[in-house]
Order: sequence, then C-alpha cells, then structure tokens
Amino acid sequence: MVGGAGSEDPAANAALGDCRTGSVLTVATSELAELSTESRFPLPVSRFRHLRVALVHDWLVTLGGADRVLLALHHVFPQAPVFVGVHDLRGLPEAFRQLDVRATWLQQIPGAARRHRLLVPLMPLAFSRLVLRGYDVVISSSHACSHSVSTPGARHICYCHTPMRYAWDLRDEYLAALPGVTRPAARMMLAWLRRRDSAAAAHVDEFIANSHYVASRIRRHYGRESTVIYPPVDTDFFTPSESAQSTQPTHSTQSDADESRERGDFYLVVSRLVPYKRVDVAVEAFNRLGRPLVIVGDGPERRRLQAMARPHIRFVGELTDLAMRRYYRRCRAVVFPGEEDFGLVPVEAQACGRPVIAYGRGGALESVVQGVTGMFIAAQTPDALSAGVQAAEAMTFDAAAIRRHAVQFSRQRFIGQIEEFVARAISP
Repeated sequence: MVGGAGSEDPAANAALGDCRTGSVLTVATSELAELSTESRFPLPVSRFRHLRVALVHDWLVTLGGADRVLLALHHVFPQAPVFVGVHDLRGLPEAFRQLDVRATWLQQIPGAARRHRLLVPLMPLAFSRLVLRGYDVVISSSHACSHSVSTPGARHICYCHTPMRYAWDLRDEYLAALPGVTRPAARMMLAWLRRRDSAAAAHVDEFIANSHYVASRIRRHYGRESTVIYPPVDTDFFTPSESAQSTQPTHSTQSDADESRERGDFYLVVSRLVPYKRVDVAVEAFNRLGRPLVIVGDGPERRRLQAMARPHIRFVGELTDLAMRRYYRRCRAVVFPGEEDFGLVPVEAQACGRPVIAYGRGGALESVVQGVTGMFIAAQTPDALSAGVQAAEAMTFDAAAIRRHAVQFSRQRFIGQIEEFVARAISP
C-alpha cells in the first residue's frame, strides 16, 4: 500500500523537519560529483563527428525538462554549437556552462534573460533572422519559437516539446488571466504568433514529438506527422534505495513498516509553481486530508500557494538532483496534478520505485500504468485528488515492478533512438 495517514513515524518527522527549517538533506563531499548532470556521462565517440550539426533552443535560463533534453542531444553531437534566444547560464549546472552557447540579438536587451517570457512576441523575428549556413543538420529543441530559425541547405529536424501552449491550447486560459483592458491587444498578438508559428512549422523537414499526446497536437495545429521519441531520464542515477530494491510489494508487513520508517511518511509534489501545473489542487486536497506534503520547486505562484497551505504542507524550493533523489526515495508517492506534454517527474519517481498519483490526461497516460506503477484521477479537483490518495493507500505497489517500467525511458534509449532517427533522416 502507499501507506496510512499518520505522521508519528520518526523518519517522516525528520523529513518534514528539513522542510520546516528550509534546509534540504545534507550532501556528503564524496557525492558532489553526482550533482553535475553531464559529469555522470562520459562523452561518446560520436558516429556523427564528421557531420556539421547545430542545435537551437528557445532559451537557457532556469533548468527544466526541455533543457535536460538539450543536454542529451548535445551528448550525441558534442561538437555542435547551441543557438538560443537568450541565456543566463549562471544558475544552471556546470555542464551548460561548457556548451558553445550563442544568443540572438535579444540578448543585448538589458535584463533580457530575467524577462525572457515577456520577449516571446519578438522571438519569432529573432530566430527567423538567425541564418544558419554551412550546416548539414540543424536540430531545434522547441516549445516556443526556436524552430523559426532559417536553415538554408541543412536538414531541419525539430524535437517538439509542445506547440506553443499560450498561442494554441492554453490561449483562453492565458487571456482570462489578463486584465480586461489588455485582452484585445493580447488576442491580436496571439493570432500573430499562431500565424508565425504555422509558417515556421511548414519549413521544418521532420518533427520528433516528445509523446503521442504532443504528436496529436502537432498533427492538429501544424498538419504534420511526427515520430515519437520520449525524453530521457537518467535511470542509472534515479534508483531506489538498496533496501527498497530488495523489498516485496508494499503491503503492511513488519519489514515493510521498517522500510516505511526509512522512507518517511509524506507525499511529494515536484513542479514549477506556475498556474497550469495545478499545484493549487494538491495544496487544497492535502489541506483537507491532513497528510504531510512536501512541495519541491519555485515560481510566481509560490507566495499564493504558501498562503493557502496548512502547517503540514512544506515548500523546500529548488533542489539538486541528489537531494531530489533522496526525497523521491523516501516519499510514499508522488502527486502529479498537472496536464503535461510528457512530464519527467513521474518517470524519475518511478525509477526510484515510487508510485505516482496523476491526473489522467496528457503525457502521464504514456508513462504511468494504472494499478501497476500508480493510479489516475479523473479531474483536476481537490475532491478527485483526495479520493485518489485514499484509494492509492488501499492499493498494493511493487517497487521493483515500478522500477522495471521506468527503465524503458532511459537516457541510453533516447540517445540510440536519436542516432537512428538522424542517420535515417540524412541517408540518401
């Protein structure tokens, strides 16, 4: 079972104690090498070392799932420069500071990186004026505008994380959040962005989608077919604890109680704190349930969410991968209330042997197996999530089976599929 509602477990209280003080689990000096994502992977002898490749990415400012995909793409093409709209590498892992990063003219605007989302209306123009000559292949990693780049003479492959959300699927939500007086201008701006986005998509030679869910949106918005290659998760790093790897299904036995004390007695949310992630649903549900909840991540919604939360809900901010792994390993389950294009968090949690309670739409349907690695809720409401948590607590989950499922999303699998796709794309 996922576990009961009590919080008398000393390990659980210790975990929540970390959150109360705003600290995270201590990182030993011997473990510091694990904090650099790229340092865990030796550079390969690239089969494409004679191929002239450029990578293009929307922006590099804060670390997200799309940025991890970029790093994996660079692992396949270590000689490739990375062109971005804007960047601020100071807050990113060392691996990003080792890249040959080149920005568009938007970088010259004071405070461009800090205000990069406000510059999105200018990004189609900035990328379209970025003419990449002399390359055999250009790979754009796009959730906004990077596929607008000009690629004369090159094969342009777009790894699409999503068609631009605020211009397409989340347009109405975006407009509803604006002051009424600004909506007519914003509506015109979004219509212009959609036209530019469609025109840019028409010049892409081949699309890769990060999920079947995104592939359907590429088909709907762009009229294009795509190949699905799931994003990579470092399943060699995100692993269960040694005791969890050897345990039987998590029903209530004495040995499982011992493991529960080691794991802790809290649920976990890992997310950027922005409206569409629906972390508010989790906060309200756990307010009602009274279960301990740890929320990892930061963003503009944090202050509002903290004001909503009762004392048993703790916010710990952004964490290193190493600290994140410890929270994954020790939680009862990960709660995933958003509708995501794919979502790395459910896979990272499952790689650590932990079940996921997810909203049953979007990419989670492709990464979570109902009743085996987690369960789905039918609506993004506190009532549905509360019922889902209670239902999960009555279910049996096998940590080893959860882990086996997650391994199919490994980094090695991603690299192999990208290599195969590019080889096929450039073949005569």
